[in-house]
Amino acid sequence: MREMLRAALVIARRDFTAVVLSRTFMLFLLGPLLPILIGMALGGLGEKIASTDLRPLVGIAMPAGEAAKLERAHARLTERMGDQALVRLRRVPLTPAPREQLARPDSAVVAILSGSVAHPILTGKAEDLDKLQGDMSLIASAAQAEHTLRLVQVERQEVAKSLGAQAQARLLIGRIAQVVMFFLTILLAGMILSNLVEEKTNKIIEILAAAVPIDAIFLGKLMAMLAMSFVGIAFWGGTAFAIFLALHGGGSSLPAPAVGWPIFLILATLYFAMAYTLLGSLFLGIGAQAATVREVQTLNMPVTMGQMLIFFFANYAVDHMGSPAEVAATIFPFSSPFAMIARAAQSDALWPHLLALLWQAAFVALIIRVGVLLFRRHVMQSGGSWWKRLFRNTTG
Repeated sequence: MREMLRAALVIARRDFTAVVLSRTFMLFLLGPLLPILIGMALGGLGEKIASTDLRPLVGIAMPAGEAAKLERAHARLTERMGDQALVRLRRVPLTPAPREQLARPDSAVVAILSGSVAHPILTGKAEDLDKLQGDMSLIASAAQAEHTLRLVQVERQEVAKSLGAQAQARLLIGRIAQVVMFFLTILLAGMILSNLVEEKTNKIIEILAAAVPIDAIFLGKLMAMLAMSFVGIAFWGGTAFAIFLALHGGGSSLPAPAVGWPIFLILATLYFAMAYTLLGSLFLGIGAQAATVREVQTLNMPVTMGQMLIFFFANYAVDHMGSPAEVAATIFPFSSPFAMIARAAQSDALWPHLLALLWQAAFVALIIRVGVLLFRRHVMQSGGSWWKRLFRNTTG
């Protein structure tokens, strides 16, 4: 066992160095940041567009006293309802023909309110009047009740803690942790599927198999890709944390999960490692049977789709703590990391996590062992693609 671990560490160091020190690894690290930067740029553009006042502008063609009442009522309502809740108002010259003023090329208003506060007249196109009539009726009503309109004061009773709000916050933390783990796993574990194809094509795998046990090759490659994944996560996580501090200044506090942030982050790291090694060992075993990159691409889609179904199952179980579906999600190895990290956000019990991690590690060892046996039987002895040989034997 010690010799196998030593050989696995040698393989892991070899693969890790080859990947991390390559020229393309920096592009791999920067790749996921490009959509984030583009999203931030588009978000800034959208915020700039949203900040532009696109509310309709209504002209007030009334005497100064009447127009002032409308403006004061508009200001009071806007203060309560927000700047974007109502139309904008602008005084325009008094005219007996609002229709002619709207037809002028230099007219900037959509409609004109004339008459008086008690009897306002709104002039404009039919479709514009349908949109503006309610707002102008509200403003005119508030202006007419300027001296009698009173706001009802609501009494405040503050509490230090709301269990309902706390439960919702912890549920949200669990869902976010699941989504982040899933996308990181899919993004990073897919590279393992083609890990052995090139070495099989160049006959390097045969040289390695002659020097070290095949179990050590599989375990070493899995360890190397996991270590490479942690390098990428550290880079992306540090960048995201720096952006968060730059935008929020560290002043906003996040709700704490049930087990507390330190233990939750440790469990998140361990469960990501388990999710990655579970899917990675399956990818490694399947990829070891493929002879070409085309076969790897063919196998990648059904495995990824199956993992998405497992994620949706674990995501459904978040809302049903203690239900048969949630228990099944925690027991099934491939959904267990996602279900257990959500449980860590909602329950402070720690002993289930120890059992889950041991169960997941045992299943990783089982998958690696099965993959090694299949690799020895179908690849090392006769070579070629296992499904081509199966098809040949069936038809022969």
